[in-house]
Amino acid sequence: MEPVTFATPDDAEHAFYDAFSRGDLDALMVVWSEDEETVCIHPGGARFNGLAAIRESWKQLFDAGMKFNVRVSNVIKTHSALIAVHSVLQHISVEGDDTIAPPLITTNIYTRGPLGWQLLVHHTSPAPDTNGLMMQESPRTVH
Repeated sequence: MEPVTFATPDDAEHAFYDAFSRGDLDALMVVWSEDEETVCIHPGGARFNGLAAIRESWKQLFDAGMKFNVRVSNVIKTHSALIAVHSVLQHISVEGDDTIAPPLITTNIYTRGPLGWQLLVHHTSPAPDTNGLMMQESPRTVH
């Protein structure tokens, strides 16, 4: 696949989640930085370091044959000239399964390089049972 330039971290994030939803491994891997220190942590899973290990982890997921519906909400962004951090809630369901899964807490870290913005770290964890407190953007009262 040809190199793709992402003008903003949001462009890279959109491309990542679009490829995830379509189960398109090649499109998903284009989003990743070619930095040797790339890291991907799937919910409750191991840490994968480097593009070969990350690619294999996603390949196994996609090869299972499930189609995923992925929606992102509650995005919190921090940006500087060369790095961007997005904290999001991922809502993932499997096509054909009516089960409503709790959201997953995800941190995506993007770096800006010669090919624009690319994903350096994708870390997803199961959300703790907080009875909806996670959905608040920030506390309203500080004690």
